[in-house]
Amino acid sequence: MAVEPILVTGAHRTGTTWVGKMLAAGGQAGYISEPLNVLHRPGVLRTPVKYWYTYIHKGTEAEFLPGLQETISFRYHFFKELGAIGCSLSAHSGKDLARMGRDWYIFLRGRMKRQIPLLKDPFAIFSAPWFARRLGCRVVVTIRHPAAFASSLKRLEWPFDFNDLLAQPELMQDWLEPFRQEMQNTNPADSIASASLLWLMIYTFVQECVCPADTQHPEFILARHEDLSADPVQGFKALYKQLGLTFTPRAEKKILQASSSENPAELARGATHSVRLNSRQNLQNWKRRLTPEEIKSIRDITGHLCEVYYPDQTWD
Repeated sequence: MAVEPILVTGAHRTGTTWVGKMLAAGGQAGYISEPLNVLHRPGVLRTPVKYWYTYIHKGTEAEFLPGLQETISFRYHFFKELGAIGCSLSAHSGKDLARMGRDWYIFLRGRMKRQIPLLKDPFAIFSAPWFARRLGCRVVVTIRHPAAFASSLKRLEWPFDFNDLLAQPELMQDWLEPFRQEMQNTNPADSIASASLLWLMIYTFVQECVCPADTQHPEFILARHEDLSADPVQGFKALYKQLGLTFTPRAEKKILQASSSENPAELARGATHSVRLNSRQNLQNWKRRLTPEEIKSIRDITGHLCEVYYPDQTWD
């Protein structure tokens, strides 16, 4: 059985929630959602997060290490969470209290059952090597076809502000400087162009830094969303084996329920974190959402890197 924490990361809208929950479905791992989300709750992580896709490195680890060590130890900060809810006194306070109860129970169960902490966090992708080095995480990196990724962001009307990346000088210096001009020239409101550029930057980083072919990072596993969607049971069985998890009948049942052909082919816009979807039918959704011009634009922007993961026939 695996003893290391697990981090499931990749660009947002690439199936990290689905993958994380299915890996936790067997009961050995305790699922912790997005501690590096800028809107995360202080009960889950007491450290504030300023930027989307925060880059944690040696120069900033003193700020994040203690809090994240507590998170993977399933130490829930009950009074910090209660204080945050009390300070807001908003119309959402009831929802926040319910979420606090859910998170507290997840952490309590994880500690009592000695579960393996499983962090699901797309916004940790640029920090993934640090999670592996300093927290001992095994890392699963999800990849999704760039057209499907851009299509999802377009449908949800989720723009991405590149200022969150440009404002992190170490991230720019270490990895993203070649993309500075493109970030500055891309209109975040152009969901197709901004999504394509974000995909290109993230998976260029993956290819250069955390690709499993790199012997410096054998703890990284790449998981294509399309492969898992086409054959969920066999795909997750292989992931369980790679991570040292036991693939139980309970896990198989939940994976089948989440990916069944009886599930909707597309989730409602208000159910962005639901994992019950017709996984095979979902593979085709981007082809009807995007125009031929948009598809060409995505392919032009992601270019040669896309070919590493998705050959020509995947665009048909």
